[in-house]
Amino acid sequence: MTKLNQIIAIEKGVKARAAREFAELSQLVQKEALLSGISRTYQPRDEEGDQLPPEGTKVQVRVEEVLNDVASSLVRLFDVVLTKDTANCSAKADVVVDGETLLRDVPVAYLLFLEKQLAELHTFVTRLPVLDPAEDWSWDPAAGVHRTPTTRTVRSRKVPKVLVKYEATEHHPAQTEVFTVDEPVGDWSTVKFSGALPADRRKQIIDRVVALADAVKVAREAANQYEVTDQTAGKVVFDHIFGR
Repeated sequence: MTKLNQIIAIEKGVKARAAREFAELSQLVQKEALLSGISRTYQPRDEEGDQLPPEGTKVQVRVEEVLNDVASSLVRLFDVVLTKDTANCSAKADVVVDGETLLRDVPVAYLLFLEKQLAELHTFVTRLPVLDPAEDWSWDPAAGVHRTPTTRTVRSRKVPKVLVKYEATEHHPAQTEVFTVDEPVGDWSTVKFSGALPADRRKQIIDRVVALADAVKVAREAANQYEVTDQTAGKVVFDHIFGR
């Protein structure tokens, strides 16, 4: 018995060959000169006239024959595609992850869809932002985000001071220098919040996507081992179209 994966393997080649032959036949029937023929004979009006050989060209392409060739070329394609599509309706497999059956009797077409979607999902989750590892984070259920412990920093301001280098005397004024000092005036209390994921949570999601994608591939291969029954449609179609 032929298996579904064998039909899938030959489908591409059958399509390519049918497309090539169909294109060639389509071009062939457009060459009017090959469809035309002529026969000319010469008869002089008197016995002493010139005797000329007959002239003629033969018809090289007959449309009815081209139609037969088109049918012959496409019948195999029609049958292969019908066989594959019919089998795809019946070929199913379970998706099993770590010994647990996650999905049962999944059709091949849906398994192919899952493969594509999981590849895109893998790209998405690998780009998810994670919490800054330089900070200590904890979950704040009230805010629904992660938060850091409160840190305090001093707020200060510049306060001018006067330094007296020499006291004033009877003969000289005092010598002073103005300078500034940082004087604490308050305290900042800071808490950082983040809606990002912990790194281990992102890794957990990535691992699950990878494991599921692998399981889907295994299921698809299993479904493709389905034994197909050859289907025929091409001859019926072309007998109807081109039949007399």
